[in-house]
Amino acid sequence: MVEENLSNKELKALVSLLDDEDVEVVEHVEGKIKSLGTYVIPYLEFEWENSFNPTVQKRIEELVHTLQFELLKGKLSEWRNSPKTDLLEGMWLVNTYQYPDIELDTLRKELEQIYYEAWLEFKTDIHPVDQVKIINSVLFSKLHFGANTKNFHSPGNSMLSVVLQTKKGNPISLCIIYMLVAQKLKMPVYGVNLPNLFVMTYKNDDAQFYINAFNRGLVFSKKEIDEYIDNLKLPKNDKYYEPCTSVDIVARVLRNLMSAHEKLGHTEKVEEVKELLQIVATKE
Repeated sequence: MVEENLSNKELKALVSLLDDEDVEVVEHVEGKIKSLGTYVIPYLEFEWENSFNPTVQKRIEELVHTLQFELLKGKLSEWRNSPKTDLLEGMWLVNTYQYPDIELDTLRKELEQIYYEAWLEFKTDIHPVDQVKIINSVLFSKLHFGANTKNFHSPGNSMLSVVLQTKKGNPISLCIIYMLVAQKLKMPVYGVNLPNLFVMTYKNDDAQFYINAFNRGLVFSKKEIDEYIDNLKLPKNDKYYEPCTSVDIVARVLRNLMSAHEKLGHTEKVEEVKELLQIVATKE
């Protein structure tokens, strides 16, 4: 919460104290800057660019991250409690954890381009499986999206901007791109929360089948899910067969991100992502 708007001169005086040798002074200054709220971020970034003191730069980086993280938590809470939890918006918010300057419109435009490529070849008067084959051809053959098997546990797999740029992702990020394109083409394609693997289902009143984006859009049936669950020795559960919500998807992406940072030993990031997950997993 913003207590007051300080002048540039007052802010500069505060920032200049960040390299004070007295730890208590530095802690007091950091506390004061944090209390001012997110309006000071541009000023802090300006001071970082114009500082030649690595200690001050590091402290500014930490302050900016703390302020941006608070902002993200507020936005994520609003998204979680809104009547329409838009999947792309939720994924954009997750993306801003690592790339705070990324714009929602940037992601939207990139997905629009993929949709346009699919729309050029799409046909509405053919069997749904053949429609899936068209999307598969565009995404995996023409645009060269594929499984990131070399860096399966990379945090970048949970960042939509990174997946759109590298065209490599994990099962859930590839499914998200696939779903968003398919739904824009008016196809009833939704995410399915399988244990250890995220897939999609095509489901309407006439048909239901499943799609594995991590395996280039392979189409499979309920029987394969039965076998998969049996192999894992898990009890049957409707959620392994039916569409899940945008909230479920974003929560799973955050769990993947948390796991990725655990493997890299990023303890602070693990704790922060855990906070984000608690916001998504809890409705006010």
